[in-house]
Amino acid sequence: MITNFKIAWRNLWRNRRRTLITVASIFFGVLLSAYMTSMQEGSYEKMVDIVVKFYSGYIQIHNEKYWENKSINNTFDYDEALVRKVEKHKEVEMVFPRLESFALASSDELTKGAMVFGIAPEKEDQWTRLSSKIKEGHYLKNGDKGVVIGEGLASYLKLGVNDTLVLISQGYHGISAAGMFPIRGLVKHASPDLNKVVVYMDLANCQEFYSAPNKITSLVINVSNGRDMYSVLQKLKKEVTSPYSVMSWEEMQPEIVQQIESDRAGGVIMKAVLYIVIAFGILATIMMMIAERRKEFGVMVAVGMQKRRLAIILFIETFLIGLLGVVAGIVVSFPIISYQVGHPIPLTGQTARLMEDFGFEPYLFFSKQAIVFTQQALTIFVLSMLIGIYPIVASLKLRVIKALRS
Repeated sequence: MITNFKIAWRNLWRNRRRTLITVASIFFGVLLSAYMTSMQEGSYEKMVDIVVKFYSGYIQIHNEKYWENKSINNTFDYDEALVRKVEKHKEVEMVFPRLESFALASSDELTKGAMVFGIAPEKEDQWTRLSSKIKEGHYLKNGDKGVVIGEGLASYLKLGVNDTLVLISQGYHGISAAGMFPIRGLVKHASPDLNKVVVYMDLANCQEFYSAPNKITSLVINVSNGRDMYSVLQKLKKEVTSPYSVMSWEEMQPEIVQQIESDRAGGVIMKAVLYIVIAFGILATIMMMIAERRKEFGVMVAVGMQKRRLAIILFIETFLIGLLGVVAGIVVSFPIISYQVGHPIPLTGQTARLMEDFGFEPYLFFSKQAIVFTQQALTIFVLSMLIGIYPIVASLKLRVIKALRS
C-alpha cells in the first residue's frame, strides 16, 4: 500500500499544471463555501447575541401568567431563596432581576411610546456592558433617580444629557404612574429598534414609579456557555414550578428561531448549487486526466500491472488531490475569516437602511465556529471521493489494445 501511495504521489507531479488546476478547483470550493457559511452563521450569532445580551438573556423566570399577558399586574416578588436555587447550578453565570413595562415618553409637545427597563445597574452592566455603549453622559449608579435613554428616542424627543424626560403610564393594579426624570446618559443600543424606544432606570426607582415595591417581571439567567442552556433549562423546569414559569430565549423569541431556520434552508440551496458547480469542475479535470493518460494506462497493463492495482493508484491520486485542495482551502480561509470576524463589512446606502428597518446593525458579520470549516471541507472531500469512483470504473473497463492505439 505504501508503494501505491508513492507511485500515486509521483504521478500527480508528473503533470504539475493538471494537478494544480484540479487542486485549485477544490481549494476555491472550500474557500467560497466556508466564506459564505461564515457570513451566514455570523449573522445568526449576531442576531442571537442582540436578543440574549441586550434583551432576554438565555433563560428567564416569570409569573406563569406574564408571558400571555405582559401586564405589570402579572409580576412577582423578588425572592432571594429562588435566586439561590437557580445559582446553585454550576453552569449559571449570573442571575439578575428586571421590571419591564411600557410608558409614554414625552418632552414639550413630542410624545413616543417607550419600553421601560428597571434594572440592577451593576449586575446588568456585567452582562450587557451597557456602560460601554454610553455615547454621551454616564451610566446609572445603584439607587440613581435618573434614567439612561436610547439615542434614537433622545433624537426624536429632542432631548440631551441633563434634560428632563417625562414618563406617563399605568402602575401596579391601575395606579396612575407619572414622573419626571433627569437624563444621565444616552446609549446606542445594538438593536436599532430598541434604540428608538428604550429607557433604563434603577430597579428601585422603577418600582417606585410603578407603585410596585419589590415586584419584578423577570429573573434573567445567563449561563457561561450558550451550549449549556438546554441542560440548565431542563433542570430549572423541574425545580421551579407554579406560580412561576421558566422560558428559554428561543421560546420567548420564536420568530428569531424561525427566521434563522428559514434563512439557513435558503443557504443550503445556494451551497448545493455551489457544490454541484464544484463537483462538475472536479469531474471535468479528472475525466481530462483519464483521457490524456489512456495510452499510459494501456502500457502499464500490457507490461503486467493488474487493473485492480491501477484502479487503486488512480483512487489514491484522487484522494491526494482532494486532500491537498481541502487542506489548502482551510489553511487560507481560516486567517481570512478570522480577520473578518474582527472587522465586519459595513453596509451603506439603501441596504444599510433596510437592515436597520429590520432591527439589525448595518454590517456583514462573520463566524469562525469549527462547523464553518469542517462541514464544508468534509462535504467537498466526500464529493471528491465520489468522483474518484470514475477513474476506478474507467481503469477496470480499460481495453488494452484500444488504449495502446489511442
